[in-house]
Amino acid sequence: MLESLTRSLSFRLLAVFLVLAALFTYGATVAIRWIYSSDDLRELISGHLALHVEYVRQDIGDPPRIDRAIAITRQVPVDIRIAGPDVNWASDPNFPEMSELQFGKSEIFSEEPDAWLKELKNVEFAVLDEHQFLKIEQGSHAIVVSSPRIADHPSGPDLLPIILGIGLVWLFIAYVAVRWLFSPIDSIREGAARIGSGDFDYRISGYRQDQLGDLAEDVNKLASDVRGMLDAKRHLMLGISHELRSPLSRLRLALEFVEDGDQKEDLRVEITEMEQIVATLLEAERLNTRHAPLNRTTVSVRDLIEQLIADYFARDADRIELRIDDDSMVANVDDARLILLLKNLVSNALRYSEDGPVVLTVSLENSELVIRVADQGPGFSAKQAEHFAEPFYRGDPSRTRQTGGTGLGLYISRLIAGAHGGSLSLDSSYTGGACVVARLMV
Repeated sequence: MLESLTRSLSFRLLAVFLVLAALFTYGATVAIRWIYSSDDLRELISGHLALHVEYVRQDIGDPPRIDRAIAITRQVPVDIRIAGPDVNWASDPNFPEMSELQFGKSEIFSEEPDAWLKELKNVEFAVLDEHQFLKIEQGSHAIVVSSPRIADHPSGPDLLPIILGIGLVWLFIAYVAVRWLFSPIDSIREGAARIGSGDFDYRISGYRQDQLGDLAEDVNKLASDVRGMLDAKRHLMLGISHELRSPLSRLRLALEFVEDGDQKEDLRVEITEMEQIVATLLEAERLNTRHAPLNRTTVSVRDLIEQLIADYFARDADRIELRIDDDSMVANVDDARLILLLKNLVSNALRYSEDGPVVLTVSLENSELVIRVADQGPGFSAKQAEHFAEPFYRGDPSRTRQTGGTGLGLYISRLIAGAHGGSLSLDSSYTGGACVVARLMV
């Protein structure tokens, strides 16, 4: 889940908002502290507070006069306690006793350079039951001022939960807005996936008139262009096929009038090879795309391979050693193309094994049909392995038609495996010759 969140543009943008909000809050706090801690402002505010404290001292007098304290409580919403050797009076009977209050210095008032305000002399602070208490030393007496009044309790809601609540609401609104802003991305991804899977008629609809809408429109245009290019390519291949097969058919007809037997046979081999190349290229064109259509059916693997050997390798059946993990093994494949793949691999192995056996091993690993064809031939050199399954590549250019084909067998086999969602590779750990491994998703 964390990986999907980190890949989400909405989540990333929201994270950017949060970081910027945190930086703004931090910067604003630092700026306010810096402003308030500037010498001029500190002196001004601290001087006013000290002056008010001095007014209270002078107004109440020394020794403190209770009537003056009562007058102050009537004019200002505070309560006052006067405590000393000869008096312990409070404007409210519920005013906490001195022993209940833990007085001390305030972090706000300090002589430190980074403090908000300068320290007030002979003044201490305490907090109890949401009331703020300020104690002023007046000779041998202590004057304690409570704000708000003892009988009053803060009726307004706590500021911190309100700030947090508003912040969460705005955060949710920002998230919804970001999700709406990037909502076309899901439609664009779905459209790209469907178009990428070969559905070139699919079009992304309902996009907005913005940059993401322009992107969706570009994807739709791309689908149209790709479909047009594939159609043109297909028509070109069909045209080439038709144009090549016609002269080949005429050559076959003319071949029947050739009297020289050896020359006639050489020409027949040439024409047959050209026909095979044309057919193979057409099949390769159909398979050389992720959209290659497969006619999948569920087949018995043993029955399919035994029929293949009987049809194409009857003379060499004794040289083919078949190993199947499970005789009842079935696979969901395009049987015609699987036969072509097996035919190419086995014929190559027989061609280079000479007298040695060809081992055909078939197993089912998870959801993959794994086919291994091992021969006893010379194998692949390091240079030849680099060009494995490339079209028209021949490791030995001097080979004759009796020892080598057109160079398309392994190439078409790789395309067939790829069309099944698999791969074709060499088993580098095999040292007895060459071992080709085909993997097909079934």
